[in-house]
Amino acid sequence: MSQRLPGAADDGPTADLLRVRRGGELSDLDRLLLHSPPVAEGWNALLGALRSGTTLPADLRELVVLRIAVLNGAAFEWAAHEPIGRRAGLTDADLDALRRPDGAGAWSPVQAAVLAFTDASTRGVAVPDEVFAGVREHLDDRRLVELTALVGGYAMVSRFLVALQVPPPEGEIAG
Repeated sequence: MSQRLPGAADDGPTADLLRVRRGGELSDLDRLLLHSPPVAEGWNALLGALRSGTTLPADLRELVVLRIAVLNGAAFEWAAHEPIGRRAGLTDADLDALRRPDGAGAWSPVQAAVLAFTDASTRGVAVPDEVFAGVREHLDDRRLVELTALVGGYAMVSRFLVALQVPPPEGEIAG
């Protein structure tokens, strides 16, 4: 499969805005978003907030992103976030567990609750009361909002990538 759309021109104020968050480089994802500057700007703000403006620990954030990549078949998302997950402390065993259909692994109680929430929300949208109660044991109101937005945000990312058949990146530019 090849990418369904060509990238847009990567100059102008919106491209510059994306480069700031990316540390100077644009990804193939960014170049697709640049076809619609208002969408690219909103995406940039939302994903920037989800990646660096929340109080969720990095390991939990990357567990969520990587699990969504698996559940939705988003190779780009996995390739972009695997190195970030490793830097956040995820091990080879953790990454292997995330790839399993049931996601079963040697998770801490909070990690297991977050993954159950991620799976429920991604697979069925509605989160059963018992799954919500499980994550509620570990997260305060702010972190629950951040987790829910993270799951929804990266579900959006994965669906965009899969629908437009964006191949995995060669570098490690994420979200």
